[in-house]
Amino acid sequence: MQHAPPDLPLPSLIRRWLLHRRRFRHRNADVPTKPRLFVGAAGLLGLGKGRLSFPGQTGRRFNQKFSYCLVDRSASSKPSSVVFGNAAVSRTAKFTPLLSNPKLDTFYYVELLGISVGGSRVPGVAASLFKLDPIGNGGVIIDSGTSVTRLVRPAYIAMRDAFRVGAKSLKRAPDYSLFDTCFDLSHQNEVKVPTVVLHFRGADVSLPATNYLIPVDTNGKFCFAFAGTMSGLSIIGNIQQQGFRVVYDLMGSRVGFAPRGFKNEDPARR
Repeated sequence: MQHAPPDLPLPSLIRRWLLHRRRFRHRNADVPTKPRLFVGAAGLLGLGKGRLSFPGQTGRRFNQKFSYCLVDRSASSKPSSVVFGNAAVSRTAKFTPLLSNPKLDTFYYVELLGISVGGSRVPGVAASLFKLDPIGNGGVIIDSGTSVTRLVRPAYIAMRDAFRVGAKSLKRAPDYSLFDTCFDLSHQNEVKVPTVVLHFRGADVSLPATNYLIPVDTNGKFCFAFAGTMSGLSIIGNIQQQGFRVVYDLMGSRVGFAPRGFKNEDPARR
């Protein structure tokens, strides 16, 4: 297993804050300065595993394959994209098997084995915390409709504490909404933050810094974009998926992650 370097620079995130000091824009709505984090929608496309979802009803036509690439929520220069059929499968994607849960057959379950912060595996984040049991409880799902990744609380606390240690040089700021690890970067031109890698079975997914340290106001406050949950179900949300082409190969019963999903995208496929 290869480890990412222990720290990542965050210049683009800071520049984005400086560029959008007055207002962060989400394509259809302003990101509010009050603790209502994510608003605005133009419509809804059901992409779950259920029979009534779009993939469920059109599976044969598209060989049970689709993928999407989500832009940063503050970006306005390009739209997110979704691709159906064989063209949806990226050649650079790293794949992990999909798990089956008869109790909830509409969700995409995967096996999360652990998490690394700053180049080292977090000891308190064990695979057993994310286990899907025989009667369908627990587990980890990939969900494009959930913004912030939720981890079962023991795993989240261990990960959060490891990140705080690695980011101890940054000035802390008060909590914000569901975020309990925030920083005041208002007077910074560039900062370095610990790397974060999600270790799925067969696929190590290294997150860009912008996928886990996000602006929450117009005054330079950034927060660690993970949260804990008292539910046994952990969810990988869309902030952590931003910029990746997330590939769903239902025929092969696998889901993949291709970094820089827009960079090598064929415009004809959008």
